[in-house]
Amino acid sequence: MDGHDSEDSKQSTADMSVYVQNLLQQMQSRFQVMSDSIVTKIDEMGSRVTELEQSINDLKAEMGAEGSPPPLAPFKSKPDEPKPDEDSA
Repeated sequence: MDGHDSEDSKQSTADMSVYVQNLLQQMQSRFQVMSDSIVTKIDEMGSRVTELEQSINDLKAEMGAEGSPPPLAPFKSKPDEPKPDEDSA
């Protein structure tokens, strides 16, 4: 009977080995899928950040073009208001 127990033990060890090997392969496969997904999402996020930066720069350029009047424009008075220099002269 010792020989029979020894064979069962060897078979049990072989079965456990196969089970653990399969489990490790499944885990590796899942981690690879997860890793690929994370890398893809990071790449997408990087692209979106780049697009956002470009949009911000475009908006800054538009604001600079529209928001910067000629240098003397802010100091001009309205046409119907008399200038203080004209009243005193």
